[in-house]
Amino acid sequence: MKCNPAKPPLLRLVLGLLAAVFFCAPSLAAAPALPRNIVLIMADDIGIEAFGSYGGTDYRTPQLDRLAAGGLRFTHAYAQPLCTPTRLELMTGRDNHRNWRFFGILPPEEKTFGHLMRGFGYRTCIAGKWQLQSYDPPDFPNAARRRGTGMHPKDAGFEEYSLHHALATEDKGSRYANPTFLRNGTLHKAVEGKYGEDLSVEFIADFMRRHRDEKMFIYYPMALPHWPVMPTPLSEVWHADPKRRLEEDQKYFPDMVAYMDVVVGRLVGEIEKLGLRDDTLVLFYSDNGTDQRVTSRMNGQMIRGGKGTPLQTGIRVPLIASWPGRIKPGINADLIDPSDFLPTLAELAGRKFPGDWQIDGVSFAPQLLGTKATPREAAFFWYDPRPGWDKDKFTRSIFALDHGFKLFSDGRMFDIAGTGMREVALDLATLPPKAAAARIKLQAMIERMMRPPLSPAALIEVNAFGEPLR
Repeated sequence: MKCNPAKPPLLRLVLGLLAAVFFCAPSLAAAPALPRNIVLIMADDIGIEAFGSYGGTDYRTPQLDRLAAGGLRFTHAYAQPLCTPTRLELMTGRDNHRNWRFFGILPPEEKTFGHLMRGFGYRTCIAGKWQLQSYDPPDFPNAARRRGTGMHPKDAGFEEYSLHHALATEDKGSRYANPTFLRNGTLHKAVEGKYGEDLSVEFIADFMRRHRDEKMFIYYPMALPHWPVMPTPLSEVWHADPKRRLEEDQKYFPDMVAYMDVVVGRLVGEIEKLGLRDDTLVLFYSDNGTDQRVTSRMNGQMIRGGKGTPLQTGIRVPLIASWPGRIKPGINADLIDPSDFLPTLAELAGRKFPGDWQIDGVSFAPQLLGTKATPREAAFFWYDPRPGWDKDKFTRSIFALDHGFKLFSDGRMFDIAGTGMREVALDLATLPPKAAAARIKLQAMIERMMRPPLSPAALIEVNAFGEPLR
């Protein structure tokens, strides 16, 4: 007689666990790897028309084009029209109408992605441009209400920093030749014979060298190619006549774009030398479009820079993600805006951002990692850089956009379909069905986003001096 005794309870438990591991193994193996290090580079004042990978033909950008060819290039990444609005949104994950006060100010009570990543156990470093603590010159009307009211870089979640424009406006000096910068509490003034971007890359490379065995988050808000337009180490005059290194001339703009590309390539090279490239995600972005004084060719068209304006030329910016062997090379058309970076960083760290943090962003980590994504359907902009010195020429703009249309809160609507800078005004009385549907969707988003929490600055419009307009 055959005997089939019942399996003991302990044996049944062990066999069940083994079966679970066996059958779940494929899904566990499919979980995407996460980068150990993240380097976020943000250029200053450069739109998509300047890059060969986006169809630009006027400037030399081989390093960035190489990163784009081997990584993921986003065609519909957006920024705010000016630097501080973008920097504030990028670092906090919150749209400007939540926490705006003045131009050049990061409210000291805000939490940044520096705090976030440091709290997740990353070593954190920032180098480049700050401009988030004090902006107005002392003699500017009502400047006393605003000067020194922002956040000092030492309080922004970064262990180490080396930054131009980190203290009072009148002491900022040069950001390029013979630079002035604040490094870990010490102000270095007019460092003779040096170039600012070179020192930033050297500082970052040294930080990574000292912490190569730890997780790192590096934020490099570079100065290039922001005005003033000056020679770079690529310029002939830089070597021929050092006394002319601070000479201002628009003819040097191509050299500035080319040197922006050079320093990005140099930083990536430093990461490779340290043997960290396979563990490091590099993101390249820009804080707004190109200066209005610059016209460039892209895909056979002449594109005038739109910095400071809500035009496509003011807000359409590059976004390139490079992580060899991990990010599949390609092109992505999903909408990205500055508030999306903070939740993306949290997801790339394998963590959730704290539940008491109010943010407006949508993570684009799934697009980077090749997992199922739920991209945003539209992007919202609240833009008003006032008050602040030289901000009298700007006005408030509140708008939302998707892939095809842009709608302003005052009712103006534009057709922006495509990957270029196209922008065609529409007659609201004769909207085709697709545009009419988009208008309803975008209007609903504007109304939804304008609900609390709101900064006091969002409730009343002021002039450049901070005085109410009505």
